[in-house]
Amino acid sequence: MKGKYFLLGLGIGIATTYLLKDQIILKSISSDKALELVKKAFKEKGPIDGSWIYSVPETFSNGHVTYEVFKTGVSRTVNDHLEQYEAFVDAKTGTIVHVEQIA
Repeated sequence: MKGKYFLLGLGIGIATTYLLKDQIILKSISSDKALELVKKAFKEKGPIDGSWIYSVPETFSNGHVTYEVFKTGVSRTVNDHLEQYEAFVDAKTGTIVHVEQIA
């Protein structure tokens, strides 16, 4: 009798895991969503002139942690001077992990 309940519980656990596996696995965000997040963050500091993104994730390391990131760029004009930035967005969480001014 106890064995029957054990097998029933085991079967339910396996079936539930199989059915919910897609919801458990952390999916990555789209490149469009990554660019949208960067543009939103930069627009908080003022208007932007243009933006771009590499739609294929690449590896980025800050020396301690390695991320799969989308590489994005934003340009803006401040006091008649063009500023360009590169930003790296974690492909899994959408967190901006690094920003660098390139011009």
